Amino acid sequence: MFGELKIFSGNANRPLAESICKFAGVELGNCEIIKFSNDNIKVAYKESLRGKDVYIIQPSCAPVNEGLMELLIMIDAAKNASANRVTAVVPYFPYVRSDKKDQPRISITAKLVANLIKASGADRVMTMNLHSPQIQGFFNIPCDHLMAGKILNSYCKNDGIENSVVVAPDAGSAKHAGKHARNLGLPLAILDKRRADDSETPLMENIIGDVKGKKAIIFDDEVASAGSLIEAAELLEKNGASEIVAYCVHGVLSGHAIERLEKSNIKKLVVTDTVFVPEHKKSEKLIIVSVAELFSEVITFTNQGIPISNLYNGH
Repeated sequence: MFGELKIFSGNANRPLAESICKFAGVELGNCEIIKFSNDNIKVAYKESLRGKDVYIIQPSCAPVNEGLMELLIMIDAAKNASANRVTAVVPYFPYVRSDKKDQPRISITAKLVANLIKASGADRVMTMNLHSPQIQGFFNIPCDHLMAGKILNSYCKNDGIENSVVVAPDAGSAKHAGKHARNLGLPLAILDKRRADDSETPLMENIIGDVKGKKAIIFDDEVASAGSLIEAAELLEKNGASEIVAYCVHGVLSGHAIERLEKSNIKKLVVTDTVFVPEHKKSEKLIIVSVAELFSEVITFTNQGIPISNLYNGH
């Protein structure tokens, strides 16, 4: 055991932190976060952290940059308070899509964020469904990369999968979607998506696989503006899919995503609570399932020095 377990939350997704604490059987720690008129942030822990095993829950939610700075200050404050170990629990990682240098003179920002988290004093990172698994290599501290596949697959099975096909929204996600297809015992189809620039509306032209007369189940790691998702749904409908549902781990739902979803031919969009969804972004088509129990298990196992290998495989 690495000291008494203490869980704290930033402002990004406090409901998730409260749910994790409920499953873990601990009280959410008392921490005061003040934002001054000049936009500076002050963090003050209202209880002793000396020798404690501290977990700070702060996924990347809007406003992203403010949340990231809040996380770094919370980590630094915990280390300065003589915490035994500090773990950054970041279910949705900031700048996760900026994971490579695909244009001249740009930053690999996901690696920059990983370096900032380590520099602030974190001893460990816990996250979920990184855009690319290789991002784990950006960390010079241990990184627990959890997957939401089991949670989403369980909901999918209960919702009914007769005469269905799993759809990968692009070739890059085919391997991941293939795992869902195997676990659900369903065939796989792949959309031919081509992105020519930084716009969120790539071109989709062809489908590899048969979707005619079948329920199409799209799996992806996140949904932001929903442009790609809705274009995929339109292509599936054009090719004879009888029903379209989508499962995305991180429900960012930026811009006019909900309005687009409401007008689309997507029957249902299932996301997890890694990203906080405010009331004005909720919809009858939107279903939110929780990852709190999984994170609570990982946190308590890690605190007690119990192997978590069986929890890694979200499929």
